[in-house]
This record gives sequence, structure tokens and C-alpha cells, in this order.
Amino acid sequence: STGVVKMQPKAEELKFVTKNDGYVHIHPSSVNYQTRHFDSPYLVYHEKIKTSRVFIRDCSMVSVYPLVLLGGGQVHMQLHRGEFVISLDDGWIRFVAASHQVAELVKELRCELDQLLQDKIKNPSMDLCMCPRGSRIISMIVKLVTTQ
Repeated sequence: STGVVKMQPKAEELKFVTKNDGYVHIHPSSVNYQTRHFDSPYLVYHEKIKTSRVFIRDCSMVSVYPLVLLGGGQVHMQLHRGEFVISLDDGWIRFVAASHQVAELVKELRCELDQLLQDKIKNPSMDLCMCPRGSRIISMIVKLVTTQ
């Protein structure tokens, strides 16, 4: 009977920020338009259009580890005010790691994955699941992403 209950924003009020366009909204024709809460603040999208305002379509929520492991650009780590910050895309996307060890492990796993993908490009017939190194890297990524 007392206190305040935080209300989820209405679909038309929900907005996200992009590096180049500032605030964007989910397009009303998108499946996610009625979604009023995302567990992660990060979305990936396929299409961006501008009508009365900038909209994104074909979007999906993505959590931190898949973003770090599969996102473009280099992964950087730095100590900032006593916290280990992992950044992508020249610092545009940043988040705090649980510890220095976690930050280093995630950064190293990303480097290993990048190298594995380069090896696969050079040798398309390589079976990543049958290769000992490839299967270890893939299983570590699956475990990290599914247990976060």
C-alpha cells in the first residue's frame, strides 16, 4: 500500500543508443516491439531505417560474453578506478569484468577463437569439432555462454 513500483516503459518509449545515430527505437513491425524488458542492455540488429525517427528491425538481445567473443573489433582491457574494464569498438562498448583473471581469460579466449577462425578460413575442410584445439575452444565458449 506504500512505496513506488517501477513500471516497465511502454513499447514506444523504449529506446537504445547507437554509436552513429544516438537514440533508436524498435520498429513497430518488429517481433520485439512489445518486449518491454531485456535482460541485457545490448541488441544486435539487421536493419536500421529512418522515418519519423530512427528505428531498428530484426533485432535480438545479446548478452555480454557472446558480444565480446563474436563482436567485431579488438578487445581491450584496462584498469579504471580499481575495476577491470573490457572494451570493444574503440571503447564504445564497455563493461566491468568480475576480476582481472576473468578479464584476461575472456580476452585470451577471444584471441584463440579469432585464430581458430583464421585457421578454418585457410583450411575450409578442417573439422573444428574433431580438432582437439578447436573442440576445446568451442566447448569453453559454450560453457561460458550457457552458464553466465
